[in-house]
Amino acid sequence: MADAYCSDCKKSTEVVFDHSAGDTVCSECGLVLEAHSIDETSEWRTFANESGDNDPVRVGGPSNPLLTDGGLSTVISKPNGASGDFLSSSLGRWQNRGSNPDRSLILAFKTIATMSDRLGLVATIKDRANEIYKKVEDQKSIRGRNQDAILAACLYIACRQEDKPRTVKEICSVANGATKKEIGRAKEYIVKQLEVEMGQSMEMGTIHAGDFLRRFCSHLGMTNQAVKAAQEAVQKSEEIDIRRSPISVAAAVIYIITQLSDEKKLLRDISLATGVAEGTIRNSYKDLHPHASRLIPNWFAKEEDLRNLCSP
Repeated sequence: MADAYCSDCKKSTEVVFDHSAGDTVCSECGLVLEAHSIDETSEWRTFANESGDNDPVRVGGPSNPLLTDGGLSTVISKPNGASGDFLSSSLGRWQNRGSNPDRSLILAFKTIATMSDRLGLVATIKDRANEIYKKVEDQKSIRGRNQDAILAACLYIACRQEDKPRTVKEICSVANGATKKEIGRAKEYIVKQLEVEMGQSMEMGTIHAGDFLRRFCSHLGMTNQAVKAAQEAVQKSEEIDIRRSPISVAAAVIYIITQLSDEKKLLRDISLATGVAEGTIRNSYKDLHPHASRLIPNWFAKEEDLRNLCSP
């Protein structure tokens, strides 16, 4: 605590500092004497990844083990304006002349980070994609191939391995021009190369319709009750032999649920939200329609509603 003059108390009183809000509060009347103040004291932190290293530092980011120098190299910035410092300019030119073995990796990691941010992916998926790309890049076998497709494929594989799968169409939307076919080919190539390196099959994780359902329902603005019913229907659909992709099953279940609810959705809107073609949704709906009474929860739709459900 410290003393400060309070305009309400008309005298010097003890004040309390609220560091979380940046407020200075009078201890007697509660008047906020200063708001959003900046704490200028030292902020000693430990940025090291190793828990045993307790050396507190105030500058620099965490090291990156995927880079040769750990990502802790010094970069000389360009001078400001035409009248910049000659020494800084000269040093910058000399640094650019030197070869940086990690330059291509740094650019690739930045691209992966940008795609991850646009898709709203967590840091663990981004880090896994960086690791996959580093393994492939070390083999020197991706020269001459579509770099954007390779990076997008690494991100797709990372999503699968972290049990947060994304559709190829979703990955394609942030892949800087790479097509679905190019990403698919790049994915097969990367998996083949890594399996040869490891000497065993590569674990990719199993895709379920439920992995995509909540995201698709959110895009369509469905109610919580409809989302819950769709989740139960998708879980029950795994007990039925339906030879359709999980994404197609999720889209068809959403279509059935919306037809039974008060807020019906057009097939075109479902196709846009899921990335599944309208014809594919219709065909999947045909496969699910005979099992509708088994899939749809009783609390969501009555038998009469299921009988009145439009035939495909």
